[in-house]
Order: sequence, then structure tokens, then C-alpha cells
Amino acid sequence: MDKIIGTIVKGHIDRPLGSAHPDYPDMIYPINYGYVDDVFAADGEEQDVYVFGTNEPLETFEGKVIAVYHRTNDNEDKWIVSLDGTDYSDEDILSAIEFQEQYFEGELLR
Repeated sequence: MDKIIGTIVKGHIDRPLGSAHPDYPDMIYPINYGYVDDVFAADGEEQDVYVFGTNEPLETFEGKVIAVYHRTNDNEDKWIVSLDGTDYSDEDILSAIEFQEQYFEGELLR
């Protein structure tokens, strides 16, 4: 994790703030959710990210990885990206991602 946190990354948002989950239409994204271009995770897909720092839906992003949500009962970690480098509190991060992460066990790593 030490090599990831602090890294500047770029990517695309495939589930913008306010959009519905493709398989669960009642789940609305309260935060932009996407992936880092050309960085592949353990599941073989591009690395997933939650993007903090805007209240507007995005199509693309560039920001700093400030934390990692490590799912202990799944093979996917979620990177926490801050658009402006703001170091959001653990409580703010966990509150914002709970809509989806409530279905998994995990821990926030710094």
C-alpha cells in the first residue's frame, strides 16, 4: 500500500455521482466511482476508485490516492482518490462509501 498511497492517478468514471448501479437500480452512487486507466487489480479488471472532491458527476479524473479500502472477504481493493489532494478523514471516507461497502468486510488503510 505504501507504493500506492500518494500516487497521482488518472482514469474514467463509469458510475458518476447520482447514477444507478447497473445490476441494482435502487443503489444510487453518492460519489463518483470509476477506474484507473491501465492499472489492473487482482480481479483482472482495471483498478476501481472512489473519487472525492466534487459534488458534480465526472467523466474523467486525475487525483491523488489518499487511502485504500481493503476488502477482506473479496479480492478487490478500492482506491480512495482526492481530486485536490485533500486528506479526508477516515469517518468521511467510510461514510461516503458505505452505500456499497456495507455488503463487504474490510478496512481502510493509510
